[in-house]
Formats: sequence, structure tokens, C-alpha cells
Amino acid sequence: MRKERDSTILMKLPLSIVPKRHVDGRGWFSEIFHEKRLRDLGITCRFVQDNQAISRRAGTLRGLHFQLPPAAQAKLVSVLHGTILDVAVDIRSGSPTFGKHVSAELSAENGRQLYIPVGFAHGYLTLQDDVVLMYKVSDYYAPAYDSGICWNDPDIAIPWPFKHTDIIASDKDRRLPLLKEFASPFAYDGHPLVPLTDLNLG
Repeated sequence: MRKERDSTILMKLPLSIVPKRHVDGRGWFSEIFHEKRLRDLGITCRFVQDNQAISRRAGTLRGLHFQLPPAAQAKLVSVLHGTILDVAVDIRSGSPTFGKHVSAELSAENGRQLYIPVGFAHGYLTLQDDVVLMYKVSDYYAPAYDSGICWNDPDIAIPWPFKHTDIIASDKDRRLPLLKEFASPFAYDGHPLVPLTDLNLG
């Protein structure tokens, strides 16, 4: 795991964050949100809303979602119960990694979080039954700016660990457009997508 906080961290790309756990015979304690420590990683947005979702069955997929400007959202995703495959897709216009993705397995057991900045689509697939997910967002839900990309877009080619025919998705998500049909309003900031590396927080 990377322990140094070098210049790559300040690019605000998707980051895999592992808050420290203090373990004893009773269980453990963890500060899952610490504004100053996140700021030290380059995460300077203000989170204004917490969302919680329960998915009853393994194989449930939500995504690939984002909000358009001026209501674009950065997200900080945590799992409170169960396990998910969490995915972020680069949708920044002009990015050399446009359409590429990174993914991480997040679970209540591993305590890993995924920070997803503005300019990335987000989706997740539950790997167990009765998953409880919580995520912070940097702007309020705005239905007029709600948008997304199709989760099984062949140009993105996410290797979901379930057969597509076994995946449980909403009708809305199944009707989302392909990436090639999307005119992205998100600008490339000069930093291409890089592989995820766990960063210890605290």
C-alpha cells in the first residue's frame, strides 16, 4: 500500500481510501469521514448530502450514474454491510483515458472507500445479498441534471462478475445511452486516469 502522499494524489482522480481501524476485544472504531485528512489527499469539495441504499439481492446493479453541471457531484462511497464491486468511468471530454474505468471491491469487512470526482460516471454491483451502501455527495440531488451511461456499453467493457442476463437493473438504467451517444460537458483537467492504489487515512 502506498504510504507517501506524492503529487499524483493531488490530481483528484478516483482514490481508494482505507480509514484506520482501532481494534480491540469489543470490535473496532474508525473515523470514516475526516475533512482535514481528506483535504490532505487533495479532496477539497464540500459534501452536502448523505445517501443510503439497500440492495436485497446479489447481482443488483445501479449505474452508471452522474449529475450534469451545474449540479455535478463528487462522491465518497462506503459499504456498511456486504460487498460490492464499485466502478468509476472517465467521461471527461478530451481525456486520453475517456471511456476507461477503474474498479475496487468495497465491503464492510475491508473498510475501503472510493472517492469519485466530478467528471466520472459511477456504478456498482452487489456481490452479496442485503448490501447496505452509504455515500456522500458534493451537491444536492437535482432530477433535471440526472444522467447516466449504459452499464453494459461494449466500448467501456466493464467485466462485471455476473452474466448480463443474471444482473438485476432498473428499467431506467437499462435505457441509458451509450457513451458514444453522450456529448460530455466535463472538461479534461490534464490528468489521465491511473490505476487505483489504496491510501491509508489516519
